Amino acid sequence: MKRYLLILLFWGIGMLQFSAKNMAKFKYFNYVGEDKYYRENALQGEGDYFNPVISGWASDPAICRVGKDYWLVTSTFGYFPGVPLYHSEDLVSWEHVGNVLSRSSQLPWLEGLSIDKGGIYAPALSYNPHNQRYYMITTCVMNGGDGSTLNFYVTATDPLGEWSDPVLLPDVEGIDPSFFFDDDGKAYIVYKSDERSPVKWSNHRAMSIIEFNPEEGRTVGEPVLFKEEGVGPEERLERDEGPHIYKIDEKYYLLAAEGGTGWAHSEVCYKADNIFGPYRRWSRNPMLTQRLLKPNRERPVTSTGHADLVQTPSGEWFAFFLGCRPWNEGEDHLGRETFMLPVKWSVDSFPYITQSIDTISLKSNMPGLSHKQESLQSGNFKWSDDFSDSTLRPEWMSLWGDPAQWYRVGDGLFLEYAPVDTKSGKTPSCLLRRIQHHCFEVETELEPKKQEDLAAGLILLKNEQRQLFLACCNDKVILYKLGNSKDDTIIASADLASDCAPVGLKIISRGGSYDFLYRPCGEEWITLAENIPAEYVASQRGGFTGSTIGLYATSALQ
Repeated sequence: MKRYLLILLFWGIGMLQFSAKNMAKFKYFNYVGEDKYYRENALQGEGDYFNPVISGWASDPAICRVGKDYWLVTSTFGYFPGVPLYHSEDLVSWEHVGNVLSRSSQLPWLEGLSIDKGGIYAPALSYNPHNQRYYMITTCVMNGGDGSTLNFYVTATDPLGEWSDPVLLPDVEGIDPSFFFDDDGKAYIVYKSDERSPVKWSNHRAMSIIEFNPEEGRTVGEPVLFKEEGVGPEERLERDEGPHIYKIDEKYYLLAAEGGTGWAHSEVCYKADNIFGPYRRWSRNPMLTQRLLKPNRERPVTSTGHADLVQTPSGEWFAFFLGCRPWNEGEDHLGRETFMLPVKWSVDSFPYITQSIDTISLKSNMPGLSHKQESLQSGNFKWSDDFSDSTLRPEWMSLWGDPAQWYRVGDGLFLEYAPVDTKSGKTPSCLLRRIQHHCFEVETELEPKKQEDLAAGLILLKNEQRQLFLACCNDKVILYKLGNSKDDTIIASADLASDCAPVGLKIISRGGSYDFLYRPCGEEWITLAENIPAEYVASQRGGFTGSTIGLYATSALQ
């Protein structure tokens, strides 16, 4: 009994300390996607599905299947938690079920890194049937100073359970590692080798393969440089990245991204008789690209590449790859998204997805497809959170680390007005989710603290230098344009009554521009600013992420 009373006492003291802090209370967060294309092109026939299958920033997809379950992961760069985990039973209806790197001990390197250039690159997900373990392997790019990298992996017996702490791979020098588990129980890691600048061209395309011992959890021997049959240094070939190895009909296939991450992005394929090669390049590569199409075509899908293959229980092969849906003459805030198409096979037994000027459509068909569930990752949808659960939903992210010290949930969301901002390189009091549509509305309602140096509200964020913040600050609602300190400006502001609470805030995206609205004391919506160009927080402003939107409270505005 005494122990029980002590627990209650300490819990009560902790809650009093928490409630005593300066905190803004957010009642809910609503996101509504309303793209015109989806309204006018509803799914009708059997087997219809929308591409991308995971919309919004979901770059570098990697997939594996175990039984009837498909598991997929994507990159997160400077965001925490790292590596979202998606699940599906039909390849097109995906649910965000968790995050692989969900503890600070698994991702201690993010502080101070660039949000959209450093951090977690190109995770790869594999299942080893010989020890019945899942492996997620990835690179953390340490973009400060020397631009060094850390390659590591984590494991789990159940992808929905707890993943291990990271195991570093010091002998894997480069980026984009991927496991391959062979039929005989042996294991290998293929990766883009760390080439020193200037590149000394060779016939190994800057990729390497090294053996891995699953029992000891470490690499074995020296890496073997990737060799392409019949190619010498004089060819000066493009370097490959994001490699994956598969064994199909006793042949080893290696897929890799080529041509950079922009409009020239593509995927190429090789085949060999043994794991170390030499590999034969398919004569009709690239096996996937959209770079040969006219840039001014209607509803273009661009920058396709970085593919991974998966086989269904019935033996069919499908490819998951990244692509972009530019808007407003090349701008967008969605970043690189995850697409899915069936794999075709050439007469000389090479897999391919597109050839020549094949066009990737936003609506596809997979014969026999039966949707297992409604998807909240493609098409138009509504997503809401009233923060009534005891933990955050897996879609929420923050910057550079775990924001647990700054928030409380259960009866709404309480965010502390932290003395940290979203440009500092340190974890702010901020929760964000990916933008998944060109046209959308986001709405919240909050009870702000009325104090001169406190600001809370909705934030649109591309990186440390490009942010738009719709905030309640003392007795005003203010739209800030945040960037480098010298670039911070106020776009618009309006007075609030001193006793005004709660205050509703809304952002409406029309694709190429944003409108910002507020609702004082539960009254009618009032437009604060409209037609603000989306260009400022668009993905084409550099970096590898899409834009995010969410809730933010700070005492550190200049």
